[in-house]
Amino acid sequence: MIILRDIELRRGAKLLLQDAQLTIQPGQNLALIGANGSGKSSLFALLLGELGADTGEIEGMNNLRLSHMAQEVHATALPAGEYVWRGDEQLSRLMDRLAALEEQGDYELTAPIHTELESIDGYSAARKAEVLLQGLGFGENAANRPVSDFSGGWRIRLNLARALMTPSDMLLLDEPTNHLDLDATLWLQQWLQQYPGTLLMISHDRDFIDGTCERILHIERQQLGSYKGNYSQFEAQRAERLANQQATFEKQQRRISEIDDFVRRFRYKATKAKQAQSRLKELERMQTVAPAHIDSPFDFSFLPPEKSSDPLLRLDKAALGYADQAILNGVDMQLRPGSRYGLLGRNGAGKSTLLKSLVGQLPLVGGQISAGEHCNIGYFDQQQLEALDMEASPLLHIQRLSPEAREQEVLNFLGGFDFRGDAASSPVAPFSGGEKARLALAMVVWQKPNLLVLDEPTNHLDLEMRHAMEVALQAFEGALILVSHDRHMLRNTVEELLLVHDGQVEEYKQDLEGYEKWILSSFRADKPAEQASEAGDSSRKEKRQQAAAQRERIRPLKKQLDKTEAEMTKIENSLAALQERLGDADIYSEARKNELAELLKQEGEFKSRADALEETWLELQEEIEQVQALAVD
Repeated sequence: MIILRDIELRRGAKLLLQDAQLTIQPGQNLALIGANGSGKSSLFALLLGELGADTGEIEGMNNLRLSHMAQEVHATALPAGEYVWRGDEQLSRLMDRLAALEEQGDYELTAPIHTELESIDGYSAARKAEVLLQGLGFGENAANRPVSDFSGGWRIRLNLARALMTPSDMLLLDEPTNHLDLDATLWLQQWLQQYPGTLLMISHDRDFIDGTCERILHIERQQLGSYKGNYSQFEAQRAERLANQQATFEKQQRRISEIDDFVRRFRYKATKAKQAQSRLKELERMQTVAPAHIDSPFDFSFLPPEKSSDPLLRLDKAALGYADQAILNGVDMQLRPGSRYGLLGRNGAGKSTLLKSLVGQLPLVGGQISAGEHCNIGYFDQQQLEALDMEASPLLHIQRLSPEAREQEVLNFLGGFDFRGDAASSPVAPFSGGEKARLALAMVVWQKPNLLVLDEPTNHLDLEMRHAMEVALQAFEGALILVSHDRHMLRNTVEELLLVHDGQVEEYKQDLEGYEKWILSSFRADKPAEQASEAGDSSRKEKRQQAAAQRERIRPLKKQLDKTEAEMTKIENSLAALQERLGDADIYSEARKNELAELLKQEGEFKSRADALEETWLELQEEIEQVQALAVD
């Protein structure tokens, strides 16, 4: 049991917590919520021993094995799989000791190490690390790639996998879903439901909290409130408390007014002086209840587009991808005013490829894209944060978009995104990730788009900002296409779902709950053999469901294999025809040297493409065989 007593916590001159009380029972799953800057990360640092309380004490942290998710990872040549399993310090120490002894040839001393490794199941560590990486959306061969190969967002995922790998009694996760797609979020939710220790998690994803947590800790006005239940239940409880608080406040204000009136009228009358003094003492003793400040600091909306077209944008028989390699084929899409699409699909299926093609960042590999005369696209992805000018203020960012705009108009607009006072006129360099994301979104809103293309817009945003964004999107009159791991955002802002899968973009006829069940069933089918053996007492119905899930996995793989074989045949035929032309002696004459150079260039490209296709074919064949082997097991 962990007990916090009378905790006061400051960061510099800012008071974060005052007289905070908290008791955490072993095995509880708790979500820590509150506005950005309220002290959530500081409370984590306090529990991790990185920060001391100004007053108060903490009990129960001694001898607890803690695991937490670091927010940064430095580039290293370690393979990703090894980086993950080295989160287990005992395992890492044993493996290093074993390697040193074997290098020295002291094999007699290795026996007890092998015994200890077996006792902690150390020989399966590499496989466990691979399972974690695959669950979090990494590719099949990611475990062998060096950490330095991965971008910032993927390194955060590596830190998450490392935290999950570390044996622990208490797991602290700070915004674990920020860099995950929906499929990986669902996998993590399932994993955390099985975690046997105590979970304390900072998250602004209400559906994810609902799926993992049984208690809510809310930091508000330097107080740490505790609510039993998940986030949806917390909202209902807090709304009731605020309503009662408001009623109490109003009743108290009436009483204060009565006392003031009495004192004003009778304070200097001898017959009433004693009673007036009594009323004054009552007024002093009265604990003033603050009014319920339930209004969000965010208040913005999308202004009606000045002009529009119908359709705004359309794709016809489009092939989308990079260079001459298509990831999506035969895409037909028409975005009209009022269209509201949510994109679903596994990591790497092509969701971001589709969005970048729509906004013109990627040229089409084939087919046609047509934009209406008045199509005005507002595009947001995480790269927009990196494109911000760190030395410029929010005010200057907007003024650069509209030099003719009045400064007060811009400041009023920025206030709706909670950039007020100095925050509106200060450089953005020291801003948090959430503040930068708000500014990037504000820049999109300011430009009055009639087509919104949003790729994971909720990363780093707190619950209040997400709610304000949902309200604004619900009233948006233009077209919307959204990729988000935030199921609450999807459920409340889009009307149609599209599935990006197996190189196609198709209407998904079920709802979001149906998609969740489909993805979770595939995770169950992915369990390694040693876990599957524990399910020997499962019902025949469950076994049939698992078999069906296996077939669902194999079907798209076989389709992809057939497509790869067809493309291999096409490339081989083209290469043979080209080499036949190169067999003509006349091609080597001086007069045709330019033609020869072009043919040799094409030959190199064909061979490179043939090699890549062959590697893809082998990987697909191996994956199919693995799935079939799991089905037999």
